Amino acid sequence: MTNGNSVRVVAAGDHFILPPLITEALGHELTCDVSELTLGWPLEPFGPVAEVTEASDAEDELIDALAGAQVLVTQMGPVTERVLDACPDLRLVVVCRGGPVNVNLDAAKRHDVRVCFAPGRNAAATAEFTVGLMLAALRRIPQAHDLLARQGSWEGATYYTYEHSGLELEDLPVGLVGYGAVGSRVARVLCAFGARVMVYDPYVHGEIHGLRVASLDELLRRSRVITLHARLTTETRGLIGPRELALLPPGAVVVNVARGPLLNEGALCDALESGQVSAAALDTYETEPVPPGSRLYGLGDRVVLTPHLGGASRAVAEKAAAIAAAEVGRWARGEPLAHCLT
Repeated sequence: MTNGNSVRVVAAGDHFILPPLITEALGHELTCDVSELTLGWPLEPFGPVAEVTEASDAEDELIDALAGAQVLVTQMGPVTERVLDACPDLRLVVVCRGGPVNVNLDAAKRHDVRVCFAPGRNAAATAEFTVGLMLAALRRIPQAHDLLARQGSWEGATYYTYEHSGLELEDLPVGLVGYGAVGSRVARVLCAFGARVMVYDPYVHGEIHGLRVASLDELLRRSRVITLHARLTTETRGLIGPRELALLPPGAVVVNVARGPLLNEGALCDALESGQVSAAALDTYETEPVPPGSRLYGLGDRVVLTPHLGGASRAVAEKAAAIAAAEVGRWARGEPLAHCLT
């Protein structure tokens, strides 16, 4: 692939996937000239950049860094048609994420640029975070913490009454919507807690941890807790709305650490206010960052909210860099790429 010549790689990391992590991982794969570039802080709001989504607004900076480079390894770099037009030497883009939403795939194909990604890098972290949020919502941990640690109040002791105490996972019917890399891990952990795990996923066959349920409606009717693990597609957008929430047993708990638009937030707020849903734990939202006027902010005693942190662990950053570097190594050696979309 490289005809014995050295490869010039741009490691366009950010404050999560640090450029030195990418460089170190590349060092285990091959000897190459690596230029490090740090793009925007990932906690800042980001949005569409030209025709890609969830990318940093740094097209000019990326174009300058890619001069003469054959390979780009990035987390948030905006690989738009403009960037591709300006970088004729570029042959490979590896994105350190579960999907290359920051790459214009059609333009990459036209420019004969291979695009790879890093599936599974955050499955364990997201699964652990899901269970953590679930426990926090069930046992009212954040609310009790806030009363005592921030307000100096012992009023959280009222949770030690029958009326106000939470639910425990043992023997609790928990329904999983989706059984992919994250959902399957959550199922195994919940089974270890002794929960009665049920799964709805029409695309997964074979053995599962828990009881397979034939329809989403049946799962909802039988679950005291539901946790979402489906991919966001045209089919699944708004999957859980007013009708679906009404099918849950009164006082159910909803957990979403997958994608915000799977869940109709307005319907969830209605269900929380009516008591149909007693608690919710959310890490992802229909609009991110959550807008200042969101109704969720007025439901602090019934919700646990985190700012899209499910996949944020040091191990995830290290795994992503290693997966990306392995793809660069395969490309440089002329071997088949493992996770290529173009």
